[in-house]
Amino acid sequence: MIAAIAFYVFAAILLLSAGMVVSARNPVHSVLFLILAFFNAAALFLLAGAEFLAMILVIVYVGAVAVLFLFVVMMLDINFAELRSRFQQFLPVGLAVGAVLLVELGFVLGGWKLAPDAMNMRFAPIPAGANNTAEIGKVIYTDYILLFQAAGLVLLVAMIGAIVLTLRENRGDSRRQSIARQVARTPGNTLEMVDVAIGAGVTLADIRRPLPDKTPELEHAGHGEHGHDDHEHDGGHGHGGGH
Repeated sequence: MIAAIAFYVFAAILLLSAGMVVSARNPVHSVLFLILAFFNAAALFLLAGAEFLAMILVIVYVGAVAVLFLFVVMMLDINFAELRSRFQQFLPVGLAVGAVLLVELGFVLGGWKLAPDAMNMRFAPIPAGANNTAEIGKVIYTDYILLFQAAGLVLLVAMIGAIVLTLRENRGDSRRQSIARQVARTPGNTLEMVDVAIGAGVTLADIRRPLPDKTPELEHAGHGEHGHDDHEHDGGHGHGGGH
């Protein structure tokens, strides 16, 4: 009885939070509701005896994916007024995509068949010696090995696409690091030692800008590796105070 009440409570909160993910106007609120949905889904996994999936859902999705979503949303300068003004423009495309998904879900639900022993197996005791993690591994790497590999391939293609879209060699505003040039740099190229009297202190006039980099250009330095403020990569080599 307690397990059934807990199931319905967690399931209801999960459905409400999932609805708020897509209906909340503030993207930060959507991510927070998504985290709430993950926690409740993890609780449902615990009730079902899949503690490994519950911990993975909390550690990976809440601890990494959802937090990454939150950081990205908070760092983006989103103009909500502009988004709302263009809502009508993309409404037909959104309705078309939603209709396709609705038809696909209809096919899935129409072909769904409940196993005859499913109701009796809900509260069946776990066999002795059975391990949740091992059983999941057996199912994934035997019955669904092709689908598992296909999912990994899709993620690999997505990762390569993200790298290709962001790493542009000919983009003029990108700053690149020249390791060889930094290794060849000596303290005399960027540092100037000055004598400061004891107790004299430092005035505003004594604050100096970093010296221009006098490191000679290397023949094999890569494209775009020169002239891009290498001081940022070298820990800010500036004027050091001598004794």
